[in-house]
Amino acid sequence: MSKPINSISPLDGRYKNNTIELRPFFSEAALIKYRVKVEIEYLIALAKEKKIDGIGPFNNKECDKLRKIYLNFTDSDATDIKSIEKTTNHDVKAVEYYIQKKLRKSLHPWIHFCLTSEDVNNISYSLMWKEAINGPYLSQLNSLNRKIKKLAKRYKSISILSLTHGQPATPTTFGKELAVFYNRIERQLQQIKSQDFLGKFGGATGTWSAQTTAYPKMDWIKFAGRFIKSMGLKPNLITTQIESHDAIIESYHSIIRINSILSDLSQDMWLYISRAIVKQKKIAGEVGSSTMPHKINPIQFENAEGNFGISNALLGHLSKKLGISRMQRDLTDSTTLRNQGVALGHSYIALKGIEKGLSRIDIDKNKAMNELNSHWEVLAEPIQVAIRKSGKSGGYEEMMEASKGKQVDKDLIRNIIEKLKIPSEDKKMLLRLEPASYTGLAKKLAELI
Repeated sequence: MSKPINSISPLDGRYKNNTIELRPFFSEAALIKYRVKVEIEYLIALAKEKKIDGIGPFNNKECDKLRKIYLNFTDSDATDIKSIEKTTNHDVKAVEYYIQKKLRKSLHPWIHFCLTSEDVNNISYSLMWKEAINGPYLSQLNSLNRKIKKLAKRYKSISILSLTHGQPATPTTFGKELAVFYNRIERQLQQIKSQDFLGKFGGATGTWSAQTTAYPKMDWIKFAGRFIKSMGLKPNLITTQIESHDAIIESYHSIIRINSILSDLSQDMWLYISRAIVKQKKIAGEVGSSTMPHKINPIQFENAEGNFGISNALLGHLSKKLGISRMQRDLTDSTTLRNQGVALGHSYIALKGIEKGLSRIDIDKNKAMNELNSHWEVLAEPIQVAIRKSGKSGGYEEMMEASKGKQVDKDLIRNIIEKLKIPSEDKKMLLRLEPASYTGLAKKLAELI
């Protein structure tokens, strides 16, 4: 058996322990199990139909026995199916032959009856993605966002220097900046949770031709709709051979947006650490550099950014490719869809990395204050606003002349304020201001989440 150290993909090698939760949804064995489930549930549904004679219906005990074929499915069962596939050179047909081995001969004609492989595959892939998203992925994303919220509350009053265009700007609080990311993620979470996932079941070209030829009096559209809903999907009744993938592409786009938002957070955390206003806790035995003993590198945020990038590259290709299929069907979607788990896997690793990174940060209040006190020029904004408020023009230009491109300190700002011909109350207010106190409603904004 191949060992993780021999894996080509880091998902099954270096990051194996970080992707365990996704294996029940995206491994080869998982795909095979989902196909078996669809075939078994279809057989049960078919047997319930009064217009179809010679198959059923099954009683509860028989249904339970059938369902145990996929409920008790093991890696050994998956291996058996892969062995059959060596002969068939067709993965779905191998599933059909495997199920035949489990059932009495009189049921063999009804396994995969009138279906095309894509009827089984599209439902399998949609369920795999849906259940992985609603299970481990959302669990991890919610855990991360709770962590962000907790830190936003903790640091809601800690003033830091803002940078716009990389230049000193109106101060904020660290908590408020984290609240921005919490709010962005929360909005995406709501969209992910409301996403519909579609399934089709209309045969070789979406016309139910084989079905209606075999049983013309049966309402196959109604049957298909009922069956697809029973599998937890929304019916897409007007298709070609394939389900058009538009719904699952919408979900990919949601993950792309999440990845982009959290890449933004990763880069900001990296910059806060590089400015030394955010420090990282030491971990015994951890090495930051092979030659520089002092280093604690922000590796969790760097790794997250890299993994989000890989995830978005894959999801971007999936989104472009899956929406296009030559005529009624080509096979490019089959090989492409196998990589949706890889795409989500890289995002999942990154979510864990960011949460781990956030668990070891703290604000260096002294360095944050020193940085603020090195940039009194940020108070040029409230001063020019006070001049405007007094009804005088030229306040902006006056402060631009006094501060732009210059090293502005506390004394210079105070001298400028003292010379202003503005109401005394406004002057007193300005004289009380310091960079650390000029944060507006930042604290209150962090409390809104």
